[in-house]
Parts: sequence; C-alpha cells; structure tokens
Amino acid sequence: MRRGVFLGGLVIASVLLSACQGIFPKEDVDPRSYYFDQALDWEACEFDAECAVIRAPLDWNDIEGLRDIELAVVRHLATGVAQGSLFVNPGGPGASGFDFVAGSVNRAVGPRLRESFDIVGWDPRGVNRSSSVSCASSDDALDYFFFGDLDSAPGTPEWEQELLDESIRFGQECSENSGELLEFVDTQSTVLDLDLLRHLVGDSELNYLGYSYGTLIGALYIDTFPERVGRMVLDGPVDPAASQFDLVLNQHRGFENALTAYFESCGQEGSCPFDGTLTERLESVSALYDRLASDPLRHDDGRVLDDSTFRTAMVTALYSRESWGYLTSLFAEVSAGETTTAMLLVDLYYDRIDGVYQDNSMEAFIAINCLDYPVESDKAVLQAQANQLLEAAPYTARPKGYGDLVCQNWPFPPRLVKGPVEGAGAKPVLILGTTGDPATPYNWSVSLAEQLENAVLLTYVGEGHLAYDEGDPCINDRVEDYFLTGEIPVDGIRCTA
Repeated sequence: MRRGVFLGGLVIASVLLSACQGIFPKEDVDPRSYYFDQALDWEACEFDAECAVIRAPLDWNDIEGLRDIELAVVRHLATGVAQGSLFVNPGGPGASGFDFVAGSVNRAVGPRLRESFDIVGWDPRGVNRSSSVSCASSDDALDYFFFGDLDSAPGTPEWEQELLDESIRFGQECSENSGELLEFVDTQSTVLDLDLLRHLVGDSELNYLGYSYGTLIGALYIDTFPERVGRMVLDGPVDPAASQFDLVLNQHRGFENALTAYFESCGQEGSCPFDGTLTERLESVSALYDRLASDPLRHDDGRVLDDSTFRTAMVTALYSRESWGYLTSLFAEVSAGETTTAMLLVDLYYDRIDGVYQDNSMEAFIAINCLDYPVESDKAVLQAQANQLLEAAPYTARPKGYGDLVCQNWPFPPRLVKGPVEGAGAKPVLILGTTGDPATPYNWSVSLAEQLENAVLLTYVGEGHLAYDEGDPCINDRVEDYFLTGEIPVDGIRCTA
C-alpha cells in the first residue's frame, strides 16, 4: 500500500501459549504468591538449551484479578561455574529474545560470559512465543497492509481517506484478534515482567545486556528498581526522555549521515553506483525517491516498491557497514527499474521468507510503540514536523504531513509515562554508544549517560548499529571484565574501529 503509515526463524519445540487465559487453579490463592512463588520448571529443548513458561499478570495494576499472560523463557547454562543469570534482550520492539538466545547465544554474548553466566532470553509480552498480539488474519492480509495498492491516486483526498480507513481497520483487527492483551503490551509492563523473571531464577539483582530497544527496557528497570540493579550494559541506547518525534527526527539524521558515510567510502573505493560529487550522489538518491513516489515499481510477486518501501530497503542496509554492498546493488537495480535487492532487504526487515512472516515481530512493533508513545494529531504541528524532517534529512526524508495514522487511531491510549530516568542509588551501569549509529544515534547514548545517576559511557568510533557485536577488544574486553568482576571502566574511553 502506498501509505507511509508504517515507518518503520527458528523452529523450537515449545508449549502453545494462550493469549490471556490462565491454565492454573486460582481458588483461594494470594495474588502475590500466585505469581512470585510459582515453580520455574525447566525442560530440555533444542540447541542444548532449557525452556520454561511462566505466568505473569495481564495488568500489573490489578494482580488481584488473577488474569494471566504467559512468558516463554529460554536459557543456556553456564559452561563453567555460574555467577548467576545474565538476561539478554536483542531489541525491537517485537524481536524474539527467546530465539536470539536459544539459537544465537554465541552471537548474543562472548565465550567468557557463556562460561560464567546462565544466559537467559525471553519473549516480552505480546511477542512471538509468549502471549502474543495478532493484527492480521493471514500473511496476505499483512502484505496488503504493508505493500498493497489503494484504489485512489496518491495525494488526493480520496487516497487520504482510504489511508485513514485502512489504518483504523488495522487497529480494530489487532483488537479483535488479540483480545484484552493488546492494552497491556507496553514497555513498563515488560519491565515488571523482567523483575518477576529475575526473582524466579533466584537472583537478588538483575544482570542484563540490552541491545537497541532492549536498552529502553533496561533504563526503565534501573529507574523502577534501582536497588535491584546488578551489572547492566546498555548498547545502542534509546533515549527514554525523547518524544516519538524526537526519536524519528534523530533517526532521520542518523540514516542520512550513514548514507553520506557510505558515499564517502565508495568514492574512495571507486565502486559507487552514482557518479559525481558527494552532493550529486545524494541528489541521485533523492531523485529515486521522487520517481518511486510518482511511478512505483512492481515486484514479481505483485508488491509495490514505492518511496516508503524503498526507504525501508535502504535503511536496512545502512544498519551495518558490512551491508553496504547491498546499497550498491539496490541503487543500481532500482535505477534500472529492477526490484530484486530492494525486496530482499525489505523481506529481511520484516522477517518474511517466501511470502511467510516468520513471527509477529512487525505487529508487536506497532502495538508496543502505540502504547509507549503519545502521537501528535494536530495538522499544523504535523506539517511543521514534516518540514523539520525534510530540513534534517533533505535527501532521504519524504515525510507525510498526516503523521502516524495507525497510532493516532489505536484502540487504546498510551500507557508509558515518558520522561528522563535517574536510577537513584543504583550500582554503576555501562552504556555503549557508536558514533556512526544510524538507528540509535550517538547523542542518545550521551543523553542517557547524563540522565542516570551512576553511569559510564564507553564510545565506539565507527559506523553501524551497536558496539559489542563488532568484536573490537577495546569494547568487548571492558564489557566482559565488567560483567565478570563488577569493575566499571573509566568514563569517556573512546575505541576507534
């Protein structure tokens, strides 16, 4: 769908999880004991891991109601003597922490941490194997929402009305398919779930490694439970004090800066898809946007590659310097009217293989964000914000003056109270920021380090999203020494790629 509404596997044997209905007897039970004294029954599962399912309150403000959700948890036991558990979240929102730890534990953490900690992952509420949201009846229905055609001509009042109607319909279908769960998949509820998990594995303090959006979970945990903070590393932070528009604005700047870095690099290597100066190359990308907005390309499966879908493909390749080769193919092919690499990147972003969405990550992404961030609906403000985006990223921003229609019309209002975090009294926390990170720009790392009462910033000078996964000893040795000994690095160290 030429909409601009959405900006935006492993097969493991496990029990099927119900959406909200508990499967345990509830007569004459103390609500707190019911959740906090439950047994954690680990069973062997694939990848030499252990899996379990726990119950958590649907609504943490009403635990007496004994309405349950279920959380899927997985762990790899320490290969040596365990110091305790280390919880890991890969980001999103909507990414499966269960899959990440179960099948990719050696990517999630280094061997020294594997030796000394039980590595634990879980699917947050609303996601994948936990009680999960569902916003579409089929993969074809999701394809229509993300890629289908509207009947009216783009930019006309009729087109805008179709867009609004489809946005409202999508939210209503989410509510019908997900039931009462949809109201309670906000990040603050996930923070409370995480503390329940910490308690159930028997740890008095939380050891935690959060990537990208996983840093928001970590930052809110530090602020909510400062006395329970153990050793925590937040890599590629999201600024918890930022509004939705602040986040979008900074990401637009970040991806445009990353694109500039790509063109500077390919100019040195002589493999650029466009000739001319740096400005002329950026203008060539801008011209592709304009062309696709007025004359989209049709992929061989019928999906439309318009300007919004083109941006999704481009930013997917900008997440990592190792993916920049895909940008060269993307720009060359789209210039020639071809869509192969573009849709390969788009499918990677949506975790879609041969027309099948591998999980509910995109539906969860929307549902969680709509509950976490109040959205603007004033048309004058939205137009002013669109102008700001265009000024910040003139070559890659194609802002729509109507804003986020899906979240504007979401069935439930936002639940997360936004604002700076402090974590007063917490043990020292290690923050990792990458100077060329397009997805979570470096200034968010600086901001979070300034907000927290006791935090140290370790900087990776380089391109791409995240720092610990780059394998740089300057970063990784300090991160792992901190987890193993509790010794925090000196604040302000910069590691150069």
